[in-house]
Amino acid sequence: MNYQNVCILALFVFLYSVIGGRADRTPINGALVYTLFGFLMGAQGLGLLDLNVDSGGMRALAELTLALVLFTDAANADLGVLRQTIRVPRRLLLVGLPLTIVLGVVVGAFLFDGLSLFEVAVLATMLAPTDAALGKAVVTNTAVPPYIRQGLSAESGLNDGICVPILFVFLALASGAVTPEASKGLGLMLVLKELGLGLLVGLGLTLLMAHLLRAASGRGWVTETWGQVPVLAMALGCFSAAQWLGGSGFIAAFSGGLLFGWLARAEKEPLLTAAEETGDTLALLTWVAFGAGVVGNYLHLLSWQVFCYAVLSLTVVRMLPVFLCLAGVGSSTSEKLFIGWFGPRGLASIVFGVIVLNERLPGGGTIAVTVVCTILLSVIAHGLTANSFVRRLAAGEPSRLARSETDHHER
Repeated sequence: MNYQNVCILALFVFLYSVIGGRADRTPINGALVYTLFGFLMGAQGLGLLDLNVDSGGMRALAELTLALVLFTDAANADLGVLRQTIRVPRRLLLVGLPLTIVLGVVVGAFLFDGLSLFEVAVLATMLAPTDAALGKAVVTNTAVPPYIRQGLSAESGLNDGICVPILFVFLALASGAVTPEASKGLGLMLVLKELGLGLLVGLGLTLLMAHLLRAASGRGWVTETWGQVPVLAMALGCFSAAQWLGGSGFIAAFSGGLLFGWLARAEKEPLLTAAEETGDTLALLTWVAFGAGVVGNYLHLLSWQVFCYAVLSLTVVRMLPVFLCLAGVGSSTSEKLFIGWFGPRGLASIVFGVIVLNERLPGGGTIAVTVVCTILLSVIAHGLTANSFVRRLAAGEPSRLARSETDHHER
């Protein structure tokens, strides 16, 4: 064991935990601080933090972090608001997401001559899902209209699971493992398997575990100390069981969290505390590892094409499809732009990046540096703009959808 690493990480976790409340009120979000700290302490900086994160370790850390964040965010969702405004996340997922991938392919084909069309499709799919952890500053801020918060949360909870089978199809095509003719059947099979098993495992396992937890609590078998553990185990159990069986663990974690939030709606707040705290700690470690063991390794590959794609991915490629797909829902122009802008890239793209690196595609280096650059720009841009953009949105005139939502709650 590298005790120097443990000491540095423990001290950093302690220091950030005691100033976290103050840091949340600044324009600099946690992920930016964690990544910057990792980079400064890593091999490209002071060399004090020796994090040679292999692909398997980075993937496991990012996956478990994302699973916990998805479960707890879903459990905290207001299902009443979500039911009332379901068309917003539905349009974001069924129309906005495919348009984002298509537009990403068009931009990538124009900028990257060295990548095949299927490799560009892999890149576009990797950067299509948004990150629930990076968007937490927005989806937990009560100044943001509830329909936007619930819509963004539902979108980020489901889009990574939807993108997994699409990514695998494009990977198979890019590597030559399947022909374009055979990919149609493969794609449909993967989508049905990922989504179906994910939902089945997430809902079934959560229902069983929540029932057992309630029965044990009613008999006084759950002590105060152990009472913090079940939800944490439930979230990780849903994710890992779905992955084990060949489904989407992210879909399982999000759907399980929604069900648990509804089943335990009267007492969920104290039950979720430990899982939320663990998720925050894992997120801190993930971003420190990203800064120390990933960012520095790819900066030398940066080119103007990579930078342009990263900027366009966070702006036009994301915002234009969102603006188009939300036409007619009752949102104001400023609300559509806000929803489009706050589509940060993070943990899901890191997980996808590790998967693609293991495939060793001819254009894998270009794909990797583009993903790293996009995530890094997202951490900086979305972190610096979150609080100020929320204040501007709150100061503006609410849209028809936001007003109808307010009237619904007042009644």
